[in-house]
Amino acid sequence: MLHDRYENPLETRYASAEMSQLWSAQRKHSTWRQLWVWLAEAEAELGLPISKAQIDELKAHIYDIDFAAADRYERELRHDVMAHVHAYGDQCPAARPIIHLGATSCYVTDNADLMLMRDALRLACRRIAGAIDALAAFAAEHRDLPTLSFTHLQPAQPTTVGRRACLWAYDLALDLAELEHRLSTLRARSVKGTTGTQASFLHLFNGDHAKVRQLERRVAHKMGFDATYAVTGQTYPRKIDGQVVDALAGIAASAHKAATDLRILAHRKEIEEPFEKQQIGSSAMAYKRNPMRCERICGLARFVMCLQTSPAATLATQWLERTLDDSSNRRLVLPQAFLAVDALLLLYQNVASGLVVYPEVIARNLREELPFMATENILMAAVAAGGDRQDLHERIRQHSQAAAAEVKQRGRPNDLIERLSADDAFHGVDLARATEPLSLTGRSAAQVDEFIEEVVNPIRARYGDHQQTPSEIRV
Repeated sequence: MLHDRYENPLETRYASAEMSQLWSAQRKHSTWRQLWVWLAEAEAELGLPISKAQIDELKAHIYDIDFAAADRYERELRHDVMAHVHAYGDQCPAARPIIHLGATSCYVTDNADLMLMRDALRLACRRIAGAIDALAAFAAEHRDLPTLSFTHLQPAQPTTVGRRACLWAYDLALDLAELEHRLSTLRARSVKGTTGTQASFLHLFNGDHAKVRQLERRVAHKMGFDATYAVTGQTYPRKIDGQVVDALAGIAASAHKAATDLRILAHRKEIEEPFEKQQIGSSAMAYKRNPMRCERICGLARFVMCLQTSPAATLATQWLERTLDDSSNRRLVLPQAFLAVDALLLLYQNVASGLVVYPEVIARNLREELPFMATENILMAAVAAGGDRQDLHERIRQHSQAAAAEVKQRGRPNDLIERLSADDAFHGVDLARATEPLSLTGRSAAQVDEFIEEVVNPIRARYGDHQQTPSEIRV
């Protein structure tokens, strides 16, 4: 490792080796070479004078790339694709005359990017499925543990710990559906030619339109795609990059929301992320248990969400059939968006798999607000016992304000129930039953069961053991 050069932390600290290798130079340029093999194969199958020996020679050198030679050629030629054409040709002298035959640079660059995005999307789907699985297991365990819910970050009607986890999991389930949609609609660029007109291939096949169409389908099939983009300029539609990065930014937003919720809950001492035995929370404050993992999720998520504007701007500025200002931007945005999402999803699964719940603190925090939460039930019970709804409502309002003043102005416990007990208008109401926490959570527990059965289990069935990715984090 060199310590006098900048290194991308996404690779060295955060993302998995699997995602990093997917976007590596070796993977990228061996995919280029594979595409050149497929092109030669398809052209030979359709009658061009390309020999089996030439194709075999190309196949023999798909992976043993001489990067030093390619680098020398690029410094001389100032063209990355031609540099690799020459480096490949040096290793394959018999096949050299037919490498890249009829193709433009985007034949290898764009088709390779589409294949890499396809593999990266599949990996991201597995990562999401792993996080959903962990959240669902947590939700099932705590399906009926009452907890205070919040709207406007103010106390609201109680929910359960498990149901709240389902909110986080459902965001991810929606993200997974979007990624699966992007995968199902991904196409090959295949052989479209320099500006998308396929003129070079039409020339190679002496004006035979049918053979050019066959060539396009055959190359796409060899790439593993059932279809190609209907029309293109020099590149595949840059709209696709925007759609993919939008989906990744959606994952980031979901993760940011859940991680922020967990940071709030850690502040309330109700739920904490995993904290290792030797982990240090602060270099100065030895007692601290900072929510480091959730904070890192938020930081990585913010990075991905900010990348969202680049593909849109790139699409908007692709003048006519293409400009080259997309190249440098895409080299940064596409790999880094996937690497960052990979990293935050690994963190997410790690956190969800090891959440620590403090039921007594949750119960205490709920008790402090519970009298207010129960007033609607108390009102209905008192009316059922023969009281006047409007009179009872006013009495509850006055008692509630007095109890709130005790809490806020004097720092005393909430004494609303004691006040209502002393009011003759409520003597016919079982106040203990009306303030039983689980009775105030509605269908929360049942909704957890239904969510797991209807939403999570189909995801588990689709991904099987593939979602069980390692939950260990690198740093």
